[in-house]
Amino acid sequence: MEQFCHFIDGRFHPSTSWIDVTEPATGAVYAHVARGTADDVNRAVQAAEAAFPLWAELPAAERAAYLYRIADELEKRLEEFARAESQDQGKPIALARSLDIPRSIANLRFFAAAALHVSTEAHPAPGMLNYTLRQPVGVVGCISPWNLPLYLFTWKIAPAIAFGNTVVAKPSELTPRTATMFAALCKECALPAGVLNVVHGYGSEVGAAIVEHPRIRAISFTGSTTTGEYIARTAGPHFKKLSLELGGKNPTIIFADADLETALPTIVRAGFLNQGEICLCGSRVLVERSIYDTFVERFCEKVRSLRVGDPLDEHTEIGALVSEAHYHKVLNAIANAERDGGQILVGGKPAYVDGRCKNGWFVEPTVIVGLKPSCAANQEEIFGPVVTILPFDDEEEAIRIANSVRYGLAASIWTQNLRRAHAVAAQIECGVVWVNCWMLRDLRTPFGGIKASGIGREGGWEAYRFFTEAKNVCIKL
Repeated sequence: MEQFCHFIDGRFHPSTSWIDVTEPATGAVYAHVARGTADDVNRAVQAAEAAFPLWAELPAAERAAYLYRIADELEKRLEEFARAESQDQGKPIALARSLDIPRSIANLRFFAAAALHVSTEAHPAPGMLNYTLRQPVGVVGCISPWNLPLYLFTWKIAPAIAFGNTVVAKPSELTPRTATMFAALCKECALPAGVLNVVHGYGSEVGAAIVEHPRIRAISFTGSTTTGEYIARTAGPHFKKLSLELGGKNPTIIFADADLETALPTIVRAGFLNQGEICLCGSRVLVERSIYDTFVERFCEKVRSLRVGDPLDEHTEIGALVSEAHYHKVLNAIANAERDGGQILVGGKPAYVDGRCKNGWFVEPTVIVGLKPSCAANQEEIFGPVVTILPFDDEEEAIRIANSVRYGLAASIWTQNLRRAHAVAAQIECGVVWVNCWMLRDLRTPFGGIKASGIGREGGWEAYRFFTEAKNVCIKL
């Protein structure tokens, strides 16, 4: 049985205690991951501190060269990593192959290039010259979630390393495989020891030790709002820089003039991609009343055609939920929605997959109508293959319903009216708005949420600002 060890100071270190790693599609333990401690985190911090001075002083072109080399090697092993991601997380292998691993490669290459194009500001004035230096923060903590394991792992460590920091990273204990494989890849590509350190374990143990460590200067975290609240409370007194990308309850707003023929496949994808286990998923679909019945009928027809199955089957569209606990959480949310008066039009039950997956954690793609905007299913993040549909009468009501939740991560708007698109986008309380599209990403743009969806932005120059500190130098002429 495989063992996923810590990667500290350029070497793999076994553990005295291990955590079972389960394949979601089968419900069977297939590996063990190291259960880290505060001592392991401290050793990783020491290694990162020792590596930091030379790494920070290295010319940007040389740091970029390491990232390009790692990206090239990852691309050569795309199929190997995609299969590992599918087995570890439960996502369809076709999705891992087309989205997760290619995006991980893109993260590395984008920030490698970005490091070569940084610039500084100068403010000349009579008798003096001010200029601004941007210097790396130091040792940073990067804590990534289980839904897009390598995708979000590299989204954090690539800019951190590119801009001269050293990293102590913690992937989810539920999906540790590709982070461990990536660490091995970095070692093969001769990334200097201590630049990237990976400590496995539980969030309450390793994650807490990273957040509380006095010599970790910044924390980049993606995960639940509850954990984000803990991090903000804990890191605040230590004056750490924080970037928190948390939960979402994102509205998909469909006006009567939307081109449904074009829009429907993407709206279905927005609701159910990766089993709905993406913080950006459009789990609340708001539809203008005049087209509500037509939309519901056509939407449900497409959802019924989604294929649930073995994630390693090339034709599978909906894979397994990541853990047994999450499986039961999603089913309980569906049951609660039904008790609140919701009508289940599609799904609502466990999905049974024959063969090797008969004990896996599968849930049918589920569509629920008839719920009030204020009910739990429309207010709380379910993070599964569950979509609710609500009618609205006009722009004002659509905006009011969209903004009625405590989250503010993303939204999508579907209309052919240019004025409406701009007006509604400006009034939705969230960090990202898509118009007539969903999850169309440009890595140069700022990414993050407001309200309970987090603080801070990453991506593009926002990542540069987060992973560096500004220093003004004033010279009297």
